[in-house]
Amino acid sequence: MRIDHHAYQRATGVAAAGLFAQLAIALLYLVFGKSTGDSAAVIASAWVFSGTVVWLGLILVFHQHRLERLESLEMEGGSRVDSEGRLFTPDEARVARRRLGLMHSVLMPVLSILYALLLVGFGWGVIWWLGKEGDPNADLGTFGTSGAAGWQLAVAFGSALISFIFSRFVAGMAVQPAWANLRGGAGVMVGNALVSLAVGVGTVFEMLRAADDTGQPVLRGIAYGVAIFMFAVAAETLLAFILNLYRPRRAGETPRPAFDSRLLSLLAAPDSIVRSINEAVNYQFGFDITSSWGYQLLLRNFVRLSAIGLFVVLALTMLVVVQPQEQAMRLRFGAPVGEVYQGSAMAKLPWPIDTAVVRDVNRVRDLPLGLVRPVGAADVIVWGEETAEVDQNTNLFLVAAGQRPSMGVLGFGPIATGGAASDESQATDQFAIVEADIVLQYRVRDRELSRYLDFSNDVKARRSELDMRERALKAIALREVTRAMSARSLVEVLSPPSDAPLVDELAKAVQSAYDAAGCGVEVVGLSIPRLRPPGKDGGKFEELSIARQNGRRQLEDAQSTVNTNLSLLIGDVAAADRFVKDLDELQRLEQAAKAGSDDDRRKANELQARLEQVLLDSRAQAASVISNARAMRWTTLMDAQAVTEEVLGQAAAWSVDPELYKSRRTMEALAAGLSGVRVKYMLMPEPGRVRLDIEMQEPTSGLNLADYLEKKEE
Repeated sequence: MRIDHHAYQRATGVAAAGLFAQLAIALLYLVFGKSTGDSAAVIASAWVFSGTVVWLGLILVFHQHRLERLESLEMEGGSRVDSEGRLFTPDEARVARRRLGLMHSVLMPVLSILYALLLVGFGWGVIWWLGKEGDPNADLGTFGTSGAAGWQLAVAFGSALISFIFSRFVAGMAVQPAWANLRGGAGVMVGNALVSLAVGVGTVFEMLRAADDTGQPVLRGIAYGVAIFMFAVAAETLLAFILNLYRPRRAGETPRPAFDSRLLSLLAAPDSIVRSINEAVNYQFGFDITSSWGYQLLLRNFVRLSAIGLFVVLALTMLVVVQPQEQAMRLRFGAPVGEVYQGSAMAKLPWPIDTAVVRDVNRVRDLPLGLVRPVGAADVIVWGEETAEVDQNTNLFLVAAGQRPSMGVLGFGPIATGGAASDESQATDQFAIVEADIVLQYRVRDRELSRYLDFSNDVKARRSELDMRERALKAIALREVTRAMSARSLVEVLSPPSDAPLVDELAKAVQSAYDAAGCGVEVVGLSIPRLRPPGKDGGKFEELSIARQNGRRQLEDAQSTVNTNLSLLIGDVAAADRFVKDLDELQRLEQAAKAGSDDDRRKANELQARLEQVLLDSRAQAASVISNARAMRWTTLMDAQAVTEEVLGQAAAWSVDPELYKSRRTMEALAAGLSGVRVKYMLMPEPGRVRLDIEMQEPTSGLNLADYLEKKEE
């Protein structure tokens, strides 16, 4: 093809037509979206409006190319002398060529950056608006869909068809070197076709929304996809701009602008993809394999092989292997049919007629009832310290602060309800709150997958980590937990009795609610990783607990002392209570016996004898005291008896001669008293009544022990 000003004039006309088509499609989407309230159409118009920058740049650069060609023709046929008769060089006279160079080096990069900034701005605006959707403080509206779905379908698919045909036409022109820059416009038109096709598919789902209620989420996802598509094209444009700064220039080569997307150019000319694949295959094998009979045979039978592969893939979807720990059901066009399979093979119709839902029923799932903060193994939850979480991240539950006596205890008698006394009912003076993180562990019951699936769907709302089924299970469990905790006092929640654990009671209440709702869920367990009073008030509970522990310790010490003393005195702690009761009864009988009651005296004697026998049988310290007392009594009694007998034995001697008996006993007393005295004095009676017997003996020599030992009377 001859490259002259006519070629560039035609390219300028095509670029102007592309700009007109781009503006027409953009205005069509914008007006239609605003008039029908369709947010997807308005978002699609943002992409189309961004492409007008590309077509405007192509118009300017091709028009300048035409002026440069006309200038070249004038320079080739005209004089090289100016009006004053001076010679000048061709480069000085080629003003249009210099302007064309400035356009390729300055204008086109600036337009490329502007194109990328528009894409980034529109994309960020779409994501920001979708993020603020539903915020009452923002007041930016919500994502809407068109009520005229048929017209929207016609606009979307019509725009996609026109854009694709125009892009193929422009891509065919871009094969010529003079029109190579039209590849950027072809890429923009392909982008229009892709966005319009996505909007059309979303419109189809919107038309089916009445059946399965999945249209609007698809359109919202398409809106996100269009924004991400803008970011991707903008990133490619900026990357191409940076690479163009370092790419070497060759003489006579037309620079490729940065907004000319390589990816969109491939989609605008799909035949080039086939050529590229053929060239890649030939390069890998080292010879022209695409011209061989085998490759040609593969191309001729490509449709048949694809059909066979599709049939095999669909046949594979007709059999589902269910593991022993799994349960599965068949869904025909979204509705469950047949029975529940577990640990066996399940046959079904091919996809998309029948689909299979397989659930691991043995896997225990965690369902946090509120916002649960992770608690590490080394973390210590101190009641008296404030946590770093803000108020909206704490789970507060209402409990009874304390209990007051019922009406029967106050003396007004039991309150009758339906003829039955309810004096055990308690009324609370006030309420309190506790901070608790509760996690519910559950799994699907055996052979109840159908009830689990019929309970609710598994669609996730925007910005929600739980699907609708989990949210319903959480709401039921949270209702039962709140009801059960509000019926308990603060002391019962923070320190529940050992015979009625709090977690077991809550798990039973939640399981009963699930059974009543027909959820097909089994509660495996319930854990409370964090339970404490809110704020700094927990320190007061710790002080009360410490005081109670000290009081309990003192009571235990006192009880230990009592048990030790009772063991020493009685020998059996268990029998001590009975002994004390009998001892009190003995005191009562003794008091009654003092009043002159013979029967009470007899009972007191019998009880006293029995208690003494109990103490003696225990062989404890009391038994030893009683035994010693009895032995002492017998010793005293026998000594008194011996003295009595001795006195009675000397009565005869007294009766014969009292004076002699008296003198004899006096002398015996003096002998006993003066036996230890070294200097002896003898008190003599009347000389006429004394007779002395003296025996003179010679002392023996040597050591005679008899001289030192004195014989004492017994």
